[in-house]
Order: sequence, then structure tokens, then C-alpha cells
Amino acid sequence: MSASTDPAPLVRTITLMQPLTWLVLAWRDMARAGWISFAHGLVLAVLGGLIMWGAHDRFWLLAGALSGFLVVAPVLATSLYALSRALERGEEPSLDLVLKTWWNWQQSHVDKWSSPYWCLVQFGLLLALAATGWVLTSAALITLLAPEPVHTPIDFLRIVVAAPQGWLFELWLAMGALLAAPIFASSVVSIPLLLDRRITLLQAVLTSWRTVLDNPVPMAVWAALIAGFTLLGMGSFLMGLIAVMPMLGHASWHAYRDLVDASALPARDASVAPVQVR
Repeated sequence: MSASTDPAPLVRTITLMQPLTWLVLAWRDMARAGWISFAHGLVLAVLGGLIMWGAHDRFWLLAGALSGFLVVAPVLATSLYALSRALERGEEPSLDLVLKTWWNWQQSHVDKWSSPYWCLVQFGLLLALAATGWVLTSAALITLLAPEPVHTPIDFLRIVVAAPQGWLFELWLAMGALLAAPIFASSVVSIPLLLDRRITLLQAVLTSWRTVLDNPVPMAVWAALIAGFTLLGMGSFLMGLIAVMPMLGHASWHAYRDLVDASALPARDASVAPVQVR
């Protein structure tokens, strides 16, 4: 049966504070996975540090680049979802599992050149395109509308955030929220769903939107928690991301498991019989 004819995943409704349970379960997964889990956060912190090093004297670019980099973080956390799934199955988390997730994530798939095989890559490219658009938009807003050049974080705080007149910071936040809201709705469960079940990219994104529309307040709480912990991680000179990134990644897997019942769909890693050519 093809993904297009399979039944749509069922979306569950959750309680307001259910996102807090996901964070508790995430810490349990981090403790069980050990260094493999924290290594994901270290990689993200190092990449963020490289961005800061490359644009340290051009904060008009750095502000957009760091926030845009986090747009693609859900894809970067794919192997964290795989680790949580392995722990859920009673399997041993390992570096080999992480490598297989990235290099041969559905090894049973017959046709490696088909669109379904590359659905995660396709979604990652879409998020990267959105992140690039935000970087350009952020840079344009700050460079064109700021009354003075913005080179350092202090300049950003003085000229943009704490400006006595003008609405540049409010406009910058509003534009960021305008981009972040549909990205959150499109990705909140879609990537774990794509990893776990044989489903098309469009079906996964539509399912993600349904979870947000059916649970608007709990999803708003979850979005606020993600934003708050991300700000804490970035505000600690990115060092906090070493723990924040794996925590949010593992928690996102548990969010998917609570929000979506995809049991009627074939598992992504299930064996597939080769297609007979007549």
C-alpha cells in the first residue's frame, strides 16, 4: 500500500500542561543515552560559535543568522528522535544508530532515488530556505531602518532594543514571529512522523498543522517553552545549548507520540518487498 492511499494519522488532544511531561521524559532519555545525547548539543553550540566568530562585528547579520540557524534545528535533531525511539523500543542507544540515521536512515527502502526516501532532506531544504529568507529580512530591517550602524551586541541593545523612539525592535520581533509561527506549525511533529512512518512530506506537514489547530493553547505553551529555553541557551554564550538542544529534541519525540497516532501507517524502517516489473 502506498503512502498516498494509507489512512491519515489520528491527532489527539492533550492537556494544557502536557508539554512539561515531555521535558521530564526528555531528561530521562538524556540520562539513559548519556554522552551521545549531549554531543548533539555540543555540535550545535560549536556551529553557533562559528557563526558568532564569523559575524562578531556585524551584529546586524549575526542576529538574523543565529535565529535563522535555529529554524533548521528540528532537522538537526533527527537523530535525537531516533535515540528516543530506540529507548522506547528497549534498544540500546549508540553512535552507530546516530550514524545510520543520517547516512542510511531507511535502509530497507528499495528505491533510494524516490521522492519519499528524500522527504527529510526536502523538508530540511525548505527550512533552510526559510532561514535564509529570515536572515536577509533581519539584516535589511536593521541596516536600513536603524538610525546608526549596528556592529556589536551592545549596539543592537542600545540602538534597536532600547531606542527611545521608533518601532524597529517591535517590527523585527513581529517579522520574526510571522515567520516562526507557520514554521512551528509545519514542523512540530512532522519530522518525527517522517522518521517513524512511511508518509509523504505533504501529509506529515498537514498532520503537524492539525495538531496545532486541535491543541492551540497547549501548543502555544510548548512554543513558549521552546523559545524560553532557547533564549537561555543562547544567553549563556551558547554553552546552555549543550543541554537545551538534546532536551528539546527528545521532548519533541514525546510530543509526537502523545499528539499523533500513526499506528495505522507502515513503519519507516519496516522491510519493503521489491516492486515486480512486468
